[in-house]
Amino acid sequence: MTHTSVSHHSPALPLLVLLFSSSLWGLSWWPLKQFVEVGLSGPMLSMLVYGPVGLVLAAYLWRERMAWRSQAGLLIALALVGGWANTSFVNALMLGDVVRVMFLFYLSPVWSVLGGWLFLKERVSVRRKLAVAVALAGLWLVLGGAKAFSTALSVADVLALTAGLAFAGNNVIARAGQAIPIRSKTAAVFLGCGVLSGVWVVGLGTPVPDVSLPVSLAVLAYGFGWLLLATATWQFGVTHMESGRAGVVMLAELLVAVLTATWWGGEALSALEWVGGALIACAALIEATDTGAPTPVIPILKKETP
Repeated sequence: MTHTSVSHHSPALPLLVLLFSSSLWGLSWWPLKQFVEVGLSGPMLSMLVYGPVGLVLAAYLWRERMAWRSQAGLLIALALVGGWANTSFVNALMLGDVVRVMFLFYLSPVWSVLGGWLFLKERVSVRRKLAVAVALAGLWLVLGGAKAFSTALSVADVLALTAGLAFAGNNVIARAGQAIPIRSKTAAVFLGCGVLSGVWVVGLGTPVPDVSLPVSLAVLAYGFGWLLLATATWQFGVTHMESGRAGVVMLAELLVAVLTATWWGGEALSALEWVGGALIACAALIEATDTGAPTPVIPILKKETP
């Protein structure tokens, strides 16, 4: 578990760095949509982006094997659950409306509360119960309100919801796996995403696309450049900032994604969906500012770096 450390930097520096990181995550939909336009499918892209990074980070798994050996089962579970969280989130963004996907994914704090209560026997405060109720009300509105149970979910909706669930499960497993070093957790999640994406590609019989050298370089740059930069800056920000304040700042990710997808991507939601999304954001804010919540483990879905 990583705790907040005393910062020797200017108080404004962690805030600015975390805002920068949140902006990168909020804008991550844009390159994904560009990759769609050149013929890359979601499973193929996630395999090509996360797989190579996972292979590079695999050296940490071997180096730290004595530390995680006693919790090898949890490490495997982390690879599968965290890997699915990445894979399903990438595919949801590539297939669906960015704003809707982000709203559905941001239910992950709610699932984290429920998972911590069910599996780790964590105490759930009245404030956190309120966050769960508000978020579920928001989910009901985003899915259509009274029509929620009569309208079939799209593939992107299912992927976004399962991504949030998997992300929450990822964090519950991370809290349980105290013997596993953070770098090994990171490597396991990246490798899990690459393997699951590869299985998806083979299962669908997806042909390898004929992409140009510039596109291939762009894919590698997205994995080793964009993702790792966003990860490193995020970790610096949360390490030098109180967890509650960091949770509030990270809501900028949702704000950036919603505003850019609306302005640049030309996306639009109904009034009901906007109200539901606002409720989900409020629930995330309530959860982030709950001073009675257990000390959070740094999420390792997408935001860790060795």
